[in-house]
Parts: sequence; structure tokens; C-alpha cells
Amino acid sequence: LLFEAGCIVWTLYFGRMTQSGASIHEVTRTVSQIIAHPNYSNTLFNNDIALMKLSSPVTFNDYIRPVCLASNSSQFYTSTPCWTTGWGRLGSNPQGSNSLQEVQIPVVGNKQCSCNYIPEPSANLTANMITCNMLSGSGDSGGPLQCKQGSVWIQAGITSYGVPCATAGFPEVYARVSQFQAWIQDQVAAANVIFVTFISNGSDPDSSFVCRSTTTLLRCSYKNTLWSISVLLRMSSKGLLHISQIFVFAIGLIATEKKLL
Repeated sequence: LLFEAGCIVWTLYFGRMTQSGASIHEVTRTVSQIIAHPNYSNTLFNNDIALMKLSSPVTFNDYIRPVCLASNSSQFYTSTPCWTTGWGRLGSNPQGSNSLQEVQIPVVGNKQCSCNYIPEPSANLTANMITCNMLSGSGDSGGPLQCKQGSVWIQAGITSYGVPCATAGFPEVYARVSQFQAWIQDQVAAANVIFVTFISNGSDPDSSFVCRSTTTLLRCSYKNTLWSISVLLRMSSKGLLHISQIFVFAIGLIATEKKLL
């Protein structure tokens, strides 16, 4: 399972639709092993990706399905429509959403996004990141960014960081899954992981984008991660953790993590 390296949990819920209680089709698994990218930076949030091995397999059905991963030859042009899902905060509600939310958002090119984040030096966008307009709500960290090509859903990104929820003009930043194909394949060599090439239509406006912004609005960002009675760990550069103690289960407490200083 893909997740962000900066905020790890040890219990996963599949098929959950509400935080009010277990859904009828819900399946719970603990995590037996976590592998964070060895070059993850917890200050610049580069390589913000981790793999989590489940304690036991999950059976796919109409409510729990896998997603294809974007291959290293994928192209996501500006304005490409994608979707993100999560339990993040809606508006001023500090407790996050009780029901699983989804929203369609357009891709924003890295040149334009870098321009929007001027003059914040901590927001150092790299080729390992993909950005989209309109923020995911606080609490969506680690959630997927998915784009549809024909009838196939392809995961393009993993929610990484941004400015406070729904702040206009500052795109959300995601780890770009396509950049990590080789690393993922090296870690799960025996697994059947399907990578699909996503190709956007037309040409990319970001290739000719010229920054003329003088914005000075960005100062800091906080991300509220919606878990409770849960172990949340910041991964070190060593990358590999094994469970050796009693599990603590995630239910719904908000943990706050400062993302941009």
C-alpha cells in the first residue's frame, strides 16, 4: 500500500465510508512492515513516499478495489482533471469529515505552482512532485490523487503538503508516483504491481509558463491528520521499520503536524 513517508499509521481500513462506525463492507488490517523512501526529506518533503505491508491479504470485491500506478513515462499536463479522496476538514470544522469525501481537481504545472509559492523557500518543488489546484482538506495526508484514462483509474500522486485548507492560489503538493516506479518495483519484486502510462491530451501549457508573480502571502502550513489512538511516526532516512510492540488502533483523533516553516 502506498502512503506518504512523513505520517505513518499502523492500522488500515478498507471499504470504510463513515467515521461513525464500521461500514458493512469494511475490512481492517494492521501493518507488519513499513519501508520509507531512503531519500525522504522531512524538511523539503522530497521523496515523500512509503510502502506498507499488510499483516494479511485483502480480498477485492465491489467495495475494495486496487488501483493502477502511473508509470515513469506518464505525462500529467496542466488542467488534466483528477480526483482526490479523504477525511479532511471541510470549511471551519476542526474535526474533519465524518463521511468519505471526493473532489475533482485540475493538475497545475510545477512551474506555475512554484510561482504561486514565491517567496517561501521551504516549498521547493522537484520533479518528484505533482501539484493540483484547490487544496485537499487538512487531514487528507497520504491520500491518493487519481486520474482516469478511459475506464482505468491511475494513481498519479500521494497527498504530501500544502498551505491551510482551501487557501486560494496555493496548489496542493503530492508525491509524483510515476517518479518512483523503479524504487517500488525493487521493494516488491515478487508482487504483481501494475503500472500504466497516463498521457494527457494536447500540449502542456506549463512548458511555456512565465512567472510574473509577486505574491507574499505564504507563511506556514499545518496538516491535521485524522487518526486516533494511533501510532504516527516520522520516518528517518533509514527507512525500514518492523512492528515489535502491541498495536494501537486508529479511530479518529486529530494529530497536528507542521509542514512548512
